[in-house]
Amino acid sequence: MKNRLLSYAAVAAFAASMAFCAGARAEGDATAGQVKSIGCMGCHAIPGYSNVYPTYHVPRVGGQHPEYIVAALKAYKSKERSHPTMQAQAASLSEDDMKDIAAFFASAPQ
Repeated sequence: MKNRLLSYAAVAAFAASMAFCAGARAEGDATAGQVKSIGCMGCHAIPGYSNVYPTYHVPRVGGQHPEYIVAALKAYKSKERSHPTMQAQAASLSEDDMKDIAAFFASAPQ
């Protein structure tokens, strides 16, 4: 009985540590996101930049909430949000890529 309790405690401790690690990863890796977002910087890091066609102000995403960035990228990938360039950019991103990019932009200056 004593060994069985020890085993349950070990399993519970392992599960708790895995949940902690999964929670930390769910937030994304800003360092990896910096590399993955290089293609984003050509438009989203230029103050006052406007897209040629269709003409609109390109938002700067530094300091944006990471949940918003992930939701937007998912919507572009599923084509729920309409913008051909952003749909093409998001098409190859995994959810982890999106979280990493979001973590980077959330930590970047506005």
